[in-house]
Amino acid sequence: MKLNLRHFALLLAVGSAAVLLAFPAFAGRKRSVATVAAPTDSLSYNDRRRFDYLFLEAVRQQNAGHYTAAFDLLSRCLSIHPKAAEAYYMQALYFSQLKNDSMALANLEKAATLRPDNSAYVERVGQFYINTGNYDKAIEAYEKLCQNNRENEDALNILVQLYTRKKDYQGVLRTLNRLEELNGSNEETTLSKVRAYEMMDNRKAAYNALKRLSEEHPNDPGFRLMLGNWLMQNERQKEAYRIFIHVLEEEPDNAYAQASLYDYYRAKGQDSLAVGLREKMLLSSKTETQSKLTLLKQIIQDNENEGGDSTKVLHLFERILQANPTDGDIAELQAAYMTLKQMPDSLINKALEKVLVINPDNAGARLQLIQNKWKQKSWDEVIALSKPAQAYHPDEMAFYYFMGIAYYEKSDKDKALDAFRRGVSEINPQSNKNIVSDFYAIMGDILHQKGRADEAFAAYDSCLQWKPDNIECLNNYAYYLSESGKDLSRAEAMSHKSIQHSPTNATYLDTYAWILFLQKRYSEAQTYIDQALANDTDSVQSAVVIEHAGDIYAMNGKTDRAVEYWKKALEKGGGSALLSRKIKLKKYIK
Repeated sequence: MKLNLRHFALLLAVGSAAVLLAFPAFAGRKRSVATVAAPTDSLSYNDRRRFDYLFLEAVRQQNAGHYTAAFDLLSRCLSIHPKAAEAYYMQALYFSQLKNDSMALANLEKAATLRPDNSAYVERVGQFYINTGNYDKAIEAYEKLCQNNRENEDALNILVQLYTRKKDYQGVLRTLNRLEELNGSNEETTLSKVRAYEMMDNRKAAYNALKRLSEEHPNDPGFRLMLGNWLMQNERQKEAYRIFIHVLEEEPDNAYAQASLYDYYRAKGQDSLAVGLREKMLLSSKTETQSKLTLLKQIIQDNENEGGDSTKVLHLFERILQANPTDGDIAELQAAYMTLKQMPDSLINKALEKVLVINPDNAGARLQLIQNKWKQKSWDEVIALSKPAQAYHPDEMAFYYFMGIAYYEKSDKDKALDAFRRGVSEINPQSNKNIVSDFYAIMGDILHQKGRADEAFAAYDSCLQWKPDNIECLNNYAYYLSESGKDLSRAEAMSHKSIQHSPTNATYLDTYAWILFLQKRYSEAQTYIDQALANDTDSVQSAVVIEHAGDIYAMNGKTDRAVEYWKKALEKGGGSALLSRKIKLKKYIK
């Protein structure tokens, strides 16, 4: 079958995705595009064929990202057919790419003027004005859209938003009435009307709108309750009360009605009735959990405002959970409240364990419990809690992290390494770069301790790819490179970055001093080892730092000071045979 180029060009002119993508939609609404017939023109057969060929080639060039070539072809189209709306429309895209908004708009408006019946063109003009904040012009465009298609619901909804932004509430009401003509009255439209009436301080109209909605839906108590709550807010509490009571006579367990009546009792100062109704709602299995949570949060807030006595609140939680033992959300809120009140970890842990019994896949509760056990150094419990979490949440890296560290603290490096490797296997583009970086850094440390230096260095490289300023990794990587005698210039650069970040860290200063020493920059090394000694408070680390100080002083020709440092290092636990030989020979030995 032979493709008719003219028809294809027209299709593109009406709604080609390639043409439309450059201009963003407003408020996430779906676009309504009306398919219209091609306008008649006076082009000759040959001119029409030339136009169609050039236009289609322009589309092809534009789709390939060759905007300048597309623009030149479109200009040739317009020389053939100066009233070709589709060509102006596509040229608008070119100017949009160049951020030339004025020319983009001029071409859009030209296209819409030539083809006022083309909804796509008119809508894009409206969207352009929305994006530039010119709501008057946007309204004009969308009103034109609605004239062309009176059933364009999307355009009407956007008009409601635009008139609201302009605070033109008469315009809002006119547009809402047009929506009602299409869809009939409904909750959303009525509430929008009520808001408009209230902004106009027309309470009578707002009341009548809600009353009419409730009368139109006599079997739906939600609309009557909506009216009742409006009455409450507008100081017509007796009328509201009658509505609430009437609904509860029909549906005694209606949570919305109960909550509304509860608010009424509170507003009237009838505290005993409010408390009684509140407890009935909280203890009832028929009350939705979300309603209970809302009430409990209000109770907690009120309690905090009154002094924060937790006894009453905790007692209430216990009663609710006795009546609703499988409600994990209530149990979780209890644990959160206990944490807020800084209660003992043992009590918080019991509450969290209760949550996990009900909902074992609750990641937040499990993670908090793990962190609490972590503070207690209960490594076996951390591991036991982390294992099921990896089944429930295989892509949550925190659980592999805690398990890996717990195994490391237990000196089980193989299992620690396995946990970290399983963790990094779950890395994706959305993973937290700090966590991923730490994973690789710890893996590097473990691998180096196991004598697998090449694998360790590869892990460190991965760590720094995710976070180039991981200071702990930079220090360790630099030190281990210096130990191996590899790439001292790179080791120095990494170590220097670490001391810039933490200029008083004795470990980092020692690493840098040692690298300078290995580079035979003895005078500089002494400066930094002195700073390391001045800031060193770790008795275990001191033996290494002090021995390095002796080595550096020895190579600076200060033998007596060097021997003093070596002897001090020996006293601190640096008991290597090499250290003893240095002392005996009074010189540095590799």
